[in-house]
Amino acid sequence: MGIVDILQKFLQSTGFAALFRGGDGLLGFANFHWQNLVMILVSFVLLYFAIFKDCEPLLLVPIAFGMLLVNLPGADLFSDPTGLFGGPQEKIVAGAHWYETGLLRLFYGGVKSSLFPCLIFLGIGAMTDFGPLLANPSSLLLGAAAQMGISVAFVLAKFSGVFTAKQAASIGIIGGADGPTAIFLTTRLAPEILPAITIAAYSYMALIPFIQPPLMKLLTTKKERAVQMKQTRQVSKKERILFPVIVLVLTVFVLPDVAPLLGMLMFGNLLKECGVTNRLSDTAQNNLMNIVTIMLGVSVGATADGVNFLKPRTLLIIALGLIAFSFSTMGGLLLGKLMFVVTKGRVNPLIGSAGVSAVPMAARVAQREGAKYRPGNFLLMHAMGPNVAGVIGSAVMAGFLLSVFGK
Repeated sequence: MGIVDILQKFLQSTGFAALFRGGDGLLGFANFHWQNLVMILVSFVLLYFAIFKDCEPLLLVPIAFGMLLVNLPGADLFSDPTGLFGGPQEKIVAGAHWYETGLLRLFYGGVKSSLFPCLIFLGIGAMTDFGPLLANPSSLLLGAAAQMGISVAFVLAKFSGVFTAKQAASIGIIGGADGPTAIFLTTRLAPEILPAITIAAYSYMALIPFIQPPLMKLLTTKKERAVQMKQTRQVSKKERILFPVIVLVLTVFVLPDVAPLLGMLMFGNLLKECGVTNRLSDTAQNNLMNIVTIMLGVSVGATADGVNFLKPRTLLIIALGLIAFSFSTMGGLLLGKLMFVVTKGRVNPLIGSAGVSAVPMAARVAQREGAKYRPGNFLLMHAMGPNVAGVIGSAVMAGFLLSVFGK
């Protein structure tokens, strides 16, 4: 092999050449994959928001970097030559082995199997304090109201004529603002749209600080936003131990399909509250949670391959997801306003926006916005009640949708 042949072979193996390589292996400007470059730019924007605007960096940095990795031309980090991990049938290679699968596709196996979402729920349960919810049971109503976007998006998606009922249900669950729940439901109902669902769900979760405040200002008055709420009662240890067990048993008897998610959530919480498994609780909250977050985040970002992602149908899913998330926020705020009236001004409506299940992001946003109108106003613990109620609510909604459309 001459020096010219070596140089030519090297140039054809570069990412620059891969940008112009078609499915038949031939190079040409007609095969230019501009979509990959667009998604690389999008990943840069997301990294900017995560790093320089402190926009949920623990979530957004892995997602953005996974998006960057999968769109680097020629790297094939999401390849699946065996088809074992859900890759496209036309790219299956005869005689290929599972260990030839791209690194990010191996990670993605944890998403497709719902292993990562369930482990995330285990960690969330270990970090969650159900005390605010137990101290103020009316928070359950705010958490339920904040699921309104699920129904709105489902109806819009179904009657658009573009999506099936199962796909519409998967789009609707984005309104719960719960990435693991969205993955769990979509892998069972409509795995073909999982990339768009995961990107939409996690992106809107990370962008809560930008999406919710305008809706808060639109639907509430300055007087309502300045309401200072009284400290809630102390919750006993016995209540904290019994709550996860009772909720799990009662819910799963009604909706068995929700057992994997809710079971891990309540198991994690029991590890935290029982007082005799501190090492297990610490592992679930920290080491395990951090490892799974890295792998899940990178896997979610890796689903955004530009060539397959930038399509009108995908963009419609993302738009419907924003509608779902917005209506869920508005549902919580509107019920919060009603509770403000019923209680004669003792409930700050802003805590209703925390009814979406993005824990604790939504509660922190409610705290921050409330403090703007009354310095020193401490809404965080009050907002955590609807916030953890939203986690349960979105899981229950997923179980309901599975029971209706999953058989």
